[in-house]
Amino acid sequence: MIDALYLADSEDTAWAEWCRALAESGLPPRQALPRDLWRWEISIPDVADLSTPEKLGRVGLPAPTPAISQWPGFQEVGEAIYAEGRPALLAPSAARPDGRVLCLFRPERIVPGATPIPPPQSYEEPPSVPHGMTT
Repeated sequence: MIDALYLADSEDTAWAEWCRALAESGLPPRQALPRDLWRWEISIPDVADLSTPEKLGRVGLPAPTPAISQWPGFQEVGEAIYAEGRPALLAPSAARPDGRVLCLFRPERIVPGATPIPPPQSYEEPPSVPHGMTT
């Protein structure tokens, strides 16, 4: 199994994914704060593009939903993409269908081509419900 760093295409997508993860764990948002939201500069070649339902279907995956039961299939495809030597994959967000997530495979602590841009935006209070979030 390979570790990964997940990034979102927008703040709404990042917060939707955060809310989804909290809901799965049963953790109230206030217990997961404070939280820093970072921007990243990404320069990674050969990203596997699974960003549409058609592209997901080609590898045997459905459109993602916020259901933990889907994880094994998506993880299996991610592992296969990593085994092919691809450094990352782009996919629809399970928590916000209009959003996209970038999964950067992380064999080491540092991901070449991924640079955080300081300073982060710090949040002491939970954000409002992200636009387009699904549960």
